[in-house]
Amino acid sequence: MTLIRDTWLVFTRQMTLVLRNPVWLIVGLMQPLYFLLLFGPLLKNALHTSSAEAYRFFVPGLLVQLAMFGTLFVGFGLIAELRAGVIERMRVTPVSRLSLLLGRSGRDVVTLLAQAALLTALSIPFGLKVRFGDLVLAFMLLGLIALMLSAVSYALALKLRSEDALAPLMNAVSMPILLLSGILLPLTGWLKHVGDFNPFTYAVNGARALFNGHPGDNAVWQSLIIVTVLAVAAAVWAARSFARSVR
Repeated sequence: MTLIRDTWLVFTRQMTLVLRNPVWLIVGLMQPLYFLLLFGPLLKNALHTSSAEAYRFFVPGLLVQLAMFGTLFVGFGLIAELRAGVIERMRVTPVSRLSLLLGRSGRDVVTLLAQAALLTALSIPFGLKVRFGDLVLAFMLLGLIALMLSAVSYALALKLRSEDALAPLMNAVSMPILLLSGILLPLTGWLKHVGDFNPFTYAVNGARALFNGHPGDNAVWQSLIIVTVLAVAAAVWAARSFARSVR
């Protein structure tokens, strides 16, 4: 009960900060919207398919991209808190160190899901159709991705403690992962074989299977298992980092 109470306290504080300055919610949604409005209409001819099928292929990839870039850089906020002495003040409180992670990651997951819901709603006029149950399962997959990447970002922030070190590292890692996951276009040739080692390839394939109404597809359970294992591992790593940094 103490863990739940402490997590809720951290979560409500973090959500209050977000709601007071919602500009970052809009900024984080702008890039996927540009792709949706400017790149999406080109896919009908590029994939030689109908508009509805093109968006059932494209929108799940955009949602995974949003989950990646919406949570992979949250560590910058933690570095600012470290510099401002916020984390130092928490050392004198009895709050659970695990709650410091779960509350922040919970904020990131909720923020991501709100953005994903808005992006999905804006895709409906373009012909996107998806069953509610499949959409819920897809959002569950996105939430796990957000939990995993936010935990990784916080752990690295606690390790590096510098925006100058964190920024190039995140950019160097995120771009190859993005391009080798088939988010925008299908992978072919040797790139497809390289992409098989990318966990986000499975996440994208699983999300697309759900948006196409195939919840029993192998890609769905493979993506859920892989992302869940990675999310748990990332959360354990980040929790230990918080425990060592905030004593």
